[in-house]
Amino acid sequence: MAKTSMVERESRRARVVKKYAAKRAKLKELIRSPKSSPEQRAAAMAALQAQPRDASPSRQRKRCAITGRSRGVYRKFGLARVKIREVANRGEIPGLAKASW
Repeated sequence: MAKTSMVERESRRARVVKKYAAKRAKLKELIRSPKSSPEQRAAAMAALQAQPRDASPSRQRKRCAITGRSRGVYRKFGLARVKIREVANRGEIPGLAKASW
């Protein structure tokens, strides 16, 4: 099991990302737009940098839904490799079976 504080930190980051998503998208569009003036672009970049660090989606990390483990997490299942093996062996994931040839 991961530390509770780490799991809570990730959930807080997710809330912050969601809160600032629309504002970030607007600022990024203004920065990318060829129609915006250099002054507008500079102001948008400054506003984007003034936002909290955790507002950036790239700071989020996928975690296992059961254990909170941060490494070896498969996107398709949302579980760590260890838990996928356990759950699959019990037959709880439809269509997933151990390979045998």
